[in-house]
Amino acid sequence: MTLLNDPSLRELQFYLTSSYPCSYLPGQTARSLVATPNELVDTAVYSELIGLGFRRSGIYNYRPQCSQCRACVPVRLLVDEFRPNRTQRRTQKAHNDLAAVARPLGYDPDHHALYQRYQSSRHTGGGMDQDDREQYERFLLQSNVDSHLIEFRQDGALRMVSLIDRVRDGLSSVYTFYEPDLPGASFGTYNILWQAELCRQLGLPYLYLGYWIAQSRKMAYKTNFQPLEGLIENRWQKLPRN
Repeated sequence: MTLLNDPSLRELQFYLTSSYPCSYLPGQTARSLVATPNELVDTAVYSELIGLGFRRSGIYNYRPQCSQCRACVPVRLLVDEFRPNRTQRRTQKAHNDLAAVARPLGYDPDHHALYQRYQSSRHTGGGMDQDDREQYERFLLQSNVDSHLIEFRQDGALRMVSLIDRVRDGLSSVYTFYEPDLPGASFGTYNILWQAELCRQLGLPYLYLGYWIAQSRKMAYKTNFQPLEGLIENRWQKLPRN
């Protein structure tokens, strides 16, 4: 199956998975379009794929391809036009004592322990709250692209870890997990603000934020960051503001 005539994609093959339970919409099934072979998807190729709505999980590159549903919308923040609102400015100020440090893309038991606490608190019963070391490494630490692992500490204490990919025209927020039960903390919001600022420093126009689903409460936070573009009918276009 060919996707486009882009020369960088011609050596790839694309296949549809069988149906599986949708992670976001109860009672729905989903299918994904998967790009293979994995070893051909380097940073240059992934830069093309992400512009076509693909994401990655470890070394696997996919996008939703459900026959009767188009609820999953790939979204990206237009960094140059983004201005934090009052709540976001307060969040930024409240977390300015977080120190960000780039770490090697390798296993760290403190990171894994934080990941397990986060999954148990925020995604109980979703399956990932039982991830062992092998599953954790396969999901977050395997990559064929330009990936960066950033940890955030507060007075020496680990508070948050974020995995970011750099692509041709932006950064892709792959996954972030954080200390889930600190009163008054808004680590997730702060992390997006931090990544948007990093895009500015690097001269990159977009921060890719994965998929947004209007019917999913878990995804609602993404529309708090504006202007936001969605890939709809194969064209990136601005989404309506809240």
